[in-house]
Amino acid sequence: MGIRVLAKAPRSGAKPLCVGAPVLLAGLLALSGLSSVAAQGGPPGPPPPVTVAKPVMKNVQDTDEFIGRFDAVDFVELRARVQGYLEKIEFTDGALVKAGDPLFVIDQRPYRLAAEQAEAALSVSQARLEFAQSDLERAEQLRRNGNIAEQVLEQRRQNYLTTQAELNGNRSALAEARLNIEFTQIRAPIAGRISRRAVTQGNLIAANTTVLTTLVSVDPIHFYFDVDERSYLAYARMTGQGIRSSQGSAADEVTVTLTDTTLPPRKGALDFVDNRVDQASGTMRVRARLPNPDGFLVPGLFGRIAILGSEP
Repeated sequence: MGIRVLAKAPRSGAKPLCVGAPVLLAGLLALSGLSSVAAQGGPPGPPPPVTVAKPVMKNVQDTDEFIGRFDAVDFVELRARVQGYLEKIEFTDGALVKAGDPLFVIDQRPYRLAAEQAEAALSVSQARLEFAQSDLERAEQLRRNGNIAEQVLEQRRQNYLTTQAELNGNRSALAEARLNIEFTQIRAPIAGRISRRAVTQGNLIAANTTVLTTLVSVDPIHFYFDVDERSYLAYARMTGQGIRSSQGSAADEVTVTLTDTTLPPRKGALDFVDNRVDQASGTMRVRARLPNPDGFLVPGLFGRIAILGSEP
């Protein structure tokens, strides 16, 4: 039995066309195969390349990070120990100074006069002591011969002792006057970077009150940070197990990264753990010590410190 397909003739009198079943079936199969290939995206490609590498075997340890702030090892507020008018300023604001460098000079004239007066009083006391000593020796000689009374001898001995005490007092007054002259020259007690001058020349400086400037040490520098209670207990357990050793060893080495992450991290070591947990914050204050030979790190800078936080 055949399949008949009728087509409309373009003109009158045309005869219908008849297509055989085998020809139509072959066309349908060909169209079905093309649709299947198009749906699958073409023939499968080659397998992807695979890279093979051997694993690296090594011990690693986790690190913990905390935020902290740099602070100077030594900090001094410079005050005058004597009163007077400021006469000289012998440093540049913000400069590096050495221990013993002169910084301020207070008017020395009143203290030099006081020292001269103390020297004169000391000379008088020395002469009086010499006379009292010779007078006592004569009295002792006369007393042995029985020419003066015992009371006269005791009076001269008392005069000698009083004069000697007066001489010692004048010596102390002279030493104090000379010390005050030294105090009029204010020198740097430590090496470091000095701040700006807080007073100008001609001002009256009050003894032990007026802050002239401040001075901070540069190298090394401290880094303070707070550790939460849970982390502190973990570090204490590691120390007890021997995983972390005593302070200052290689196990306490740390690295500090500044807020500018393009700068290389700085290396240091832990050197202090506080003796109590802060009850308000529940944290323990810890300190690291870092070398700062170039003076780039200054007190007050923030940083992020990384320390060993787990077993190997």
